[in-house]
Amino acid sequence: MSTRLLRGGVAAAAAALLALAGCGGGGGNGSGSAPAPQLNLTGEKSGKLTIVTKFADPQYAPYFVEITKAYQAANPKVTIDLQQVGDQPYKDKIRVLSAANQLPDIYFSWAGDFANKFVRAGLAADLSSVIGPDTAWGKTFAPASLKAFSDSGKYYGMPIDLDGKYLVYNKTAFAKAGIDNPPATFEDLLTDCGKLKAAGYTPIAFGNQYGWPAIHFITQLNAYDVPGDQLAKDYNPKTGAFTDQRYVTALQQFKSLADTCSNSGANGLAHEAAQANLVSGKAAMQYMESLEFKVMTVAGGAPKETADNWSFMRLPPSSSAAGDTKALTGAPDGFMVNAKSKQAALAVDFLKFFSNQENASKMVKELGWLSPVSGSVTNDNAFPQLVDTLKDMNEASQFAIWLDTVTQATVADAYLSGVEGMLSGDKTPEQVMKGVQDAAAKAKKQVG
Repeated sequence: MSTRLLRGGVAAAAAALLALAGCGGGGGNGSGSAPAPQLNLTGEKSGKLTIVTKFADPQYAPYFVEITKAYQAANPKVTIDLQQVGDQPYKDKIRVLSAANQLPDIYFSWAGDFANKFVRAGLAADLSSVIGPDTAWGKTFAPASLKAFSDSGKYYGMPIDLDGKYLVYNKTAFAKAGIDNPPATFEDLLTDCGKLKAAGYTPIAFGNQYGWPAIHFITQLNAYDVPGDQLAKDYNPKTGAFTDQRYVTALQQFKSLADTCSNSGANGLAHEAAQANLVSGKAAMQYMESLEFKVMTVAGGAPKETADNWSFMRLPPSSSAAGDTKALTGAPDGFMVNAKSKQAALAVDFLKFFSNQENASKMVKELGWLSPVSGSVTNDNAFPQLVDTLKDMNEASQFAIWLDTVTQATVADAYLSGVEGMLSGDKTPEQVMKGVQDAAAKAKKQVG
């Protein structure tokens, strides 16, 4: 399976929007709020829509094709140009389209500062009047999913899915290692890794070829170790400094985890290759997105022995954690509407169709993704672990959005390269944070 979320290059793509954000390249005011276009249809449904997604993977692309065909069948005077590319090609494509002021009517976005750059550049339509939490359409979504695409009290995106990060584990491996219950603390996890090694397993399968898998660990550990008000200050490019010692603590914890629990050579191993070791029973755990959970089922290609004997848990916090121990790393993916689209109202109508109860439930069943649409996940269309994941997400205090999309691009790049260096033994946690601090200082100058 090829994961959908190769975020290692997201920061580089987002960096290309910096100049646009500074000059309002999308025709907006460049200060964070584009003029709201007409979002409600007043006549018949007709015209052409252009949509660009990053769901070209053969496992996912047919679903989006099916939805667009169904909409066109119901609305014969509408034609849709659906363009689906892979993760890295999407980053390249959206950069070019943004620079040329030729964004499609509907385009994909990650949550966090990646989305906010479109907002600051005046490239994203303010959808508050149609998808705000008090609107009829907005009330059909989980509130946290809408909040992920909000900025300064306004709402700019429609969440596509719900995605959280969990340690997926092989229950047979735990039993053979004498582990009766999942570890409750980070310290317990390190101890259990020793038991799993003694039982002949790689405790945590880890491939960091593209950088983002390590950053997901850091995202969660930062949320656990650093108080929320400090995180909010540092993740804001206008105020970030990252001088709190607890950021170093999070890196030290991750280094302990990598040294104690994971396989060697992680920087040269793809996430998918590491995942294969979990699916085959050679590894006991992997830090995995809920969007990937299908790979652990027979329908997703796993052997029955694996499919019948797995569960998940959150990465446990340290017993000394000073931050939010109920936060969960994750975020929805989303669609945004071009602020200059002449078909903005039709685009909104399509997104309402895309996210109706029937289509949301179909997405859960066909793709194995959690939908942010209330009532779309049931025992009839989802495997048990997916149903339980939604319950767990609902108990989270908040989403800790992926570090490489919630932070400004310069900071994200410093974290990515720094943590890779730490894994290879070339940098200490303190040196990594010095690089992040320098990047934060540059970010302040870039955003003014």
